[in-house]
Amino acid sequence: MREELAAIGARLRAARHARGWTLDELAGRAGMSVSTLSRLESGKRQASLELLLPLTRQLAIGIDDLIVAETRDPRVRRPVIHRDGLIIAPLAPEHSPVHTFKVTYPPIRQLPELRVHDGYEWLYVLSGRLRLRLGEQDLVLSRGEAAEFDTRVPHAMSAAGGRPAQVISIFNDAGVRMHTHVSTGSLPEPDQERGSAGEE
Repeated sequence: MREELAAIGARLRAARHARGWTLDELAGRAGMSVSTLSRLESGKRQASLELLLPLTRQLAIGIDDLIVAETRDPRVRRPVIHRDGLIIAPLAPEHSPVHTFKVTYPPIRQLPELRVHDGYEWLYVLSGRLRLRLGEQDLVLSRGEAAEFDTRVPHAMSAAGGRPAQVISIFNDAGVRMHTHVSTGSLPEPDQERGSAGEE
């Protein structure tokens, strides 16, 4: 509680300084004693609406400007998704405006079937080598390389070579629903027609 009061006082003092007013000037405008205002700013006097309202009116700020918002736990605690040999670790909260994942692709001999669906995907290769089949293009991306593509173009990905590839993937809403949405413990299969993939 003491820290919260001190934070309100510090914001009150900052707003007063922004106006270029002294303690005497603001106290006089708000109709309170200088000692009361001083104790408010130092956190030694408990803030109340009765004291804060005349101050915020004079400073042309809202009460919300003085209240310190509760800091939420920044850690992301979402279960890792295992699907078709992939390991998909969510890196952002479930309702985040940006859907970010670390995806580990296993080394396999045959590229998975091509998929087509609405959305966009952005990716960055953290380690290993990633094979990306995108339409008629058959590409291999190395560590430190990035790509962005429209997922309405037939595409498939796997690790290239004998070791897994770790990738940071960012999807828009449509893309994340197709790739990572979990329903009753499993991921839905795309309902769109899939094409065939070439072999290595």
